[in-house]
Amino acid sequence: MRVQPPPRRDELYATTAARYGDFEFDEDVADVFDDMVVRSVPFYIEQQLMIREIAARYWAPGTTVYDLGCSTGTTLIGIGRRIAPSASLVGIDNSTPMLERARRKLADAGLGDRTTLIEGDLNGDLDALNLQNAGVVTACWVLQFVRPARRDRLIRWIYDGLVPGGVLVVTEKILTANSVTNRFFIDVYLDFKRRNGYSETEIAKKREALENILVPYRMQENLELFRRNGFEVVDTFFQWYNFAGYVCVKTPAAEHARGHGRGG
Repeated sequence: MRVQPPPRRDELYATTAARYGDFEFDEDVADVFDDMVVRSVPFYIEQQLMIREIAARYWAPGTTVYDLGCSTGTTLIGIGRRIAPSASLVGIDNSTPMLERARRKLADAGLGDRTTLIEGDLNGDLDALNLQNAGVVTACWVLQFVRPARRDRLIRWIYDGLVPGGVLVVTEKILTANSVTNRFFIDVYLDFKRRNGYSETEIAKKREALENILVPYRMQENLELFRRNGFEVVDTFFQWYNFAGYVCVKTPAAEHARGHGRGG
């Protein structure tokens, strides 16, 4: 197992001339992504630990782990090291540079032989991606990049591909229903980025680049999205201001039937 070198520091938006246009997960972003996500997502490392704990609780022998929007493979590596070596891992991402970096990282972590990486667009033809026999599905800071009109179909597709008792783990940026708290949460988040070394120029240009492609939902909208597409157990396992984590369980049929019978 080879030790990964430290990630390149994210300075993509450090000058006013840098990276005009909408945000893209291109080669430049892939090169700095591991630094970018730690400095841009509150409690990123702790959330990764929580995701591994959830995966270990719900993964069943013989089922597959899918990471949707797997980026550079960090989540797959964490889960792969936590659960049994017999578990198959599948990563799906629409960025070739991200997948190339994930392939190297997974190989260096000794997980290359257990992992299949697929280039695919969650906004595109989901049937071509063939998610099935899933015990665990993760979608970390990914749903917000899926067009709103496609989100119901995506969540239903995940639900249908999970085995009974399987789990979907989603982490997302969120909005609040109240404009005052929403503004406050955003301000606190911008302070978080400043503490992590991002300049005002970097913060402003990154926000502008993401404005047209990152569309967050309110907390309740996400909960309703998961429930109306089949998930019987939906709850939050994490929240920090305008970031949240959801755990959604496809309840075994017998247990689901018992639950509906209570108090009837």
